[in-house]
Amino acid sequence: MKAVVVNANGGAEKSELVEIDTPTPGAGQVRVAVEVAGVNYLDIYQRNGAVAAPFNAGVEGVGRIEAVGEGVDVSVLGRRVGWIGGQGSFAESVVLPEEKTIAIADDINNEVAVALLMQGLTAHYLTTSAFAVGKDSTVLVHSAAGGVGRLLVQIAHHLGATVIATASTAEKRRIAIEAGADHAIGYENFDTAVNELTNGVGVDVIYDGVGKDTVVRDFEALAMRGILVVIGAASGPPPAVEFAKLATKSLSVIRPSITHFTARPGELSWRAEEVFDWARKGVVTTMIAGRYSLDDVSKAQQDLTSRSLAGKLVIEIDPQA
Repeated sequence: MKAVVVNANGGAEKSELVEIDTPTPGAGQVRVAVEVAGVNYLDIYQRNGAVAAPFNAGVEGVGRIEAVGEGVDVSVLGRRVGWIGGQGSFAESVVLPEEKTIAIADDINNEVAVALLMQGLTAHYLTTSAFAVGKDSTVLVHSAAGGVGRLLVQIAHHLGATVIATASTAEKRRIAIEAGADHAIGYENFDTAVNELTNGVGVDVIYDGVGKDTVVRDFEALAMRGILVVIGAASGPPPAVEFAKLATKSLSVIRPSITHFTARPGELSWRAEEVFDWARKGVVTTMIAGRYSLDDVSKAQQDLTSRSLAGKLVIEIDPQA
């Protein structure tokens, strides 16, 4: 079968489409014929060294179960499922633990489903568990037109919060406003703008996927007892936190992981069911910013890191799906 393999850690050119043996599911596992895979910053982090090469690339997708291992009921054959954390998802088939698959209802199409897996579940735990957003909350979302950012804006708006969005261009700020942001601003002097918009109070929580370019000024934009939630490092790793800086307003910093927030029994399915239900009700909508083939995974990753697109990037293993 065809699969994308990272043979050496480094740039996008290290990803190569090759022929490998089709994997056989072991005990408790299923093999899924991948139809659509999602492109994520996690793929970039892994390629750059978070996972030692060589390894099969891709972690998220949607497809149908085509084979089962020992102990798995054959009734699941043909079931349409999604997954996150399924290493090797940039391929025609991938093997996963059956318990880690997420059943996808027929009224959720492949692209909507893959756009609501890693990014949708991330936005869910960030707004319900990492910080419980409510009607009295004031929220700042960086990269608000991106995949996670736009979903954060929509969910925070739905939960009744006042939402301030940052984005790099007028078009991206327009997207953020349409998603439900009350205010959309640029990155230059955003801390000053936030304090002006909040009458000097600041925001209760900041969701920051930018990293190095924004974190220092985030502390100036937080309210007393505010929480900085660092969810990525698109501009580079953020600097070390100075505890004395936190003490000035009793601030908190968290660097959460979706792995930890879907680890408890039933947590993965609960989050997925709620996100898909929000999609049915129009609370959240998805945007597909780019569609690529397995041959174009490197290009998709380059486009993702360029931060020039707004929405989800997907790899179509079967464009007819």
